[in-house]
Amino acid sequence: MGVMKINPFYFVVQRSFDVISSFIIFFLLSSVSPSYGYDPLDPHGNITIKWDLLQSNPGSNDVKVSILNFQLYRHIEQPGWKMGWDWTGDEVIWAMQGAEATEQGNCSRFKGGQLPHCCEKSPFIVDLLPGAPYNMQTTNCCKGGILSSMIQDQSKFGAVFQMSTSAATDESGFHMPENFTIGVPGYTCAKPVQVAPSKYSSDGGRRWTQALGTWNVTCMYSQFLASTSPKCCVSLSAFYNSTIVPCPKCSCSCQGLPGAKCVKFGETPSLLQQIKDSNRESPSLVRCSQHMCPIRVHWHVKQSYTHYWRVKITVNNLNILKNYSQWNLVALHPNLKSLIQVFSFNYEPLNQYGQINDTGIFWGIEYYNDMLLQEGESGNVQTEMLLLKDPDMFTFREGWGFPRRILFNGDECVMSPPDQYPRLPNIAQLGAQLSFSTILFSLWLLISCAEQ
Repeated sequence: MGVMKINPFYFVVQRSFDVISSFIIFFLLSSVSPSYGYDPLDPHGNITIKWDLLQSNPGSNDVKVSILNFQLYRHIEQPGWKMGWDWTGDEVIWAMQGAEATEQGNCSRFKGGQLPHCCEKSPFIVDLLPGAPYNMQTTNCCKGGILSSMIQDQSKFGAVFQMSTSAATDESGFHMPENFTIGVPGYTCAKPVQVAPSKYSSDGGRRWTQALGTWNVTCMYSQFLASTSPKCCVSLSAFYNSTIVPCPKCSCSCQGLPGAKCVKFGETPSLLQQIKDSNRESPSLVRCSQHMCPIRVHWHVKQSYTHYWRVKITVNNLNILKNYSQWNLVALHPNLKSLIQVFSFNYEPLNQYGQINDTGIFWGIEYYNDMLLQEGESGNVQTEMLLLKDPDMFTFREGWGFPRRILFNGDECVMSPPDQYPRLPNIAQLGAQLSFSTILFSLWLLISCAEQ
């Protein structure tokens, strides 16, 4: 047989095709990347800053600012939001209620009388703490910057403050600021967009007034912008297999890497590491492990009944310095549509696509387990849930009983690949073991009878 000759140009063309194909795939994936803020589990979720111009005079402007968390399961925890913007002119804030600027800035150009509340070109505004003086409060303020998610508590998903502003020299009118931020890692805010003016009711709803102008600023979340590494991982086990699949190694970090801090079992962190500032996020210091994650979620297929099956979920906090208030857990599994009962957790389905009901949010019961304490004996919360076996899809084969995705506080958790999930025992292997045991038992009986 002759050797087939291949034109070298073929390899050039093939290589070019591979490169172009890879570029196209990368472009398509990039166009829907979570770094752009789109979340398929919460497609309409965002934080909206609403800026209402209530009054505008040549010498002053009265503004009402609302920050609204329209996300189903992501919330803002301590140290809370910290809103910032850039004035387009030389505006100053003369007075503020419901919030305060972190810096007054240089107000030396104002001589005599009361100085402005803030003269910064780029001010940063924070919420007042609970218990603030009544003359400093407004409606729906003073929660320390904490915003609940829409599902967990609809009465605490927004904050409001009011302020009186004016331009120091230019009195031509109102100018909308730009470059908004909310001071929470992972959020990026768009440019202000003018919308229909907000309306306000008075006299028991008999009269309506409206703002002179309303602008919305939409802020979206990206896990990739929030952190360079994951914050949680998932371990798996089942009653039908003695194997426990741990979190993947180095899920969140690796011991020995620069910046990776952990405390070995039996040791306690120094007092300097335990110092906490309520205005700053607690430092990340975890218990040493192979995965180095501050949060570990364990999913255990606990029991199988005739028509039902039971799952136990345990969330462990391995962060030594941080408690998680108003925590939540999102799980995706096709059998959640047949969920019968959840014990010791609240539950709400995330049914965003009509008939598809395979995702739900779990969160703690108020005053019982809504606070996930720092690492230790009490540093965990757990629940069990009972699910109906759907005859059209239910099986324990191929790891079907384990979740497809797990998110803790809105961040995706690292999971092992499906080929490592606990599997059902091999029936053929069990049959071979049983046959061998039967043969040994029969031989033992024959020997015993012969001796007698």
